[in-house]
Amino acid sequence: MSSLRLVPGTPDAVLSALSGVLDGSGTPFAPVPSDPAAAERVRQAAAPDEPLEDGCAVVLTTSGSSGEPKGVLLSREALLASAVATHARLGGPGQWLLPMKPYFVGGLQILTRSVVAGQMPVMLGDSFTESAEEMTGPRRYTAMVPTQLARYLDTDLDALRSFDSIIIGGAATPAPLKARAAEAGVTAIPAYGMTETGSGCVYAGEPLDGTSIALDDGRVLIKGTTLFSGYRLRPELTADVLRDGWFRTQDRGEIVDGRLRVIGRIDDVVISGGVNVTLTTVQARLLEHPGVKDAVVLGVPDVEWGTRVVAFVVGEPGRDELRDFVAEALPRTWAPRQVVALDTLPMLASGKVDRQRLLETVR
Repeated sequence: MSSLRLVPGTPDAVLSALSGVLDGSGTPFAPVPSDPAAAERVRQAAAPDEPLEDGCAVVLTTSGSSGEPKGVLLSREALLASAVATHARLGGPGQWLLPMKPYFVGGLQILTRSVVAGQMPVMLGDSFTESAEEMTGPRRYTAMVPTQLARYLDTDLDALRSFDSIIIGGAATPAPLKARAAEAGVTAIPAYGMTETGSGCVYAGEPLDGTSIALDDGRVLIKGTTLFSGYRLRPELTADVLRDGWFRTQDRGEIVDGRLRVIGRIDDVVISGGVNVTLTTVQARLLEHPGVKDAVVLGVPDVEWGTRVVAFVVGEPGRDELRDFVAEALPRTWAPRQVVALDTLPMLASGKVDRQRLLETVR
């Protein structure tokens, strides 16, 4: 077993360390963010002083948005397989713009693809448009979370159109946002994946080369060359989610016309007043309202209802209007009992919504 080193989670430092492990000259590493609290979580999950499991090139720490952070072991082979399969799906290698932190898997894989393509990535500066104008590669790619896409559609539309493909991941892409991007002439490709799958491994519902998907009573299972090797120093947890080569995700899905459609997380169904409510379905309905810019729906413990359905909404409509809007398409009992109006949704550095912070405001 080899040792693990910690490197600063800056683009330059991660790119240098990554180049070394990909060509075999470097040592395994874990990128560390500058925020002290986040850095401490990485140190605990990565455990740099403990012997490192064989075959690991990089240890990434999950965001911990809904649970305990874990160290995810990614091999050199998995990183390269993801990069090669991504380029094959997009039409060939190209130059990448990095608009996200490289200590998360989305940012790390942009750097991996850049190394594989032999193209120096462009780092996002203060202006997305100005950063896009720095790109010189024959094919131009980037990746971002839905919130970034929504923002840039308002402020940097021409720059978005200049990319051959834009991978959208980190969270589910709302249908209205996908439609808006398509109408604007932006090639935005929703990707499904996570740290354990080496970033996105299913693009627009279709698995990348080398990846297989299956369903087990609605649970999404993934198998393939991009999968992680296990969790750092957590053999029991690894054995629980990696079975016979299949990774058992926490997501529910269905196959529609040969494409995977992710419905939500296993725990997205709550019981409120004796009624099963699918939170992601309520959230999707709210996002169809023309006055709602963004929304997240969560279940909150409640003495009367068992679980209270709470909608956190960026937009103008009030509680009664939104309850009626939900009830037009879904059972009335699914309508949120509480609506919290926000100027913006709180975000983690990974680009995901900070659910714990939202829950703290209503408990």
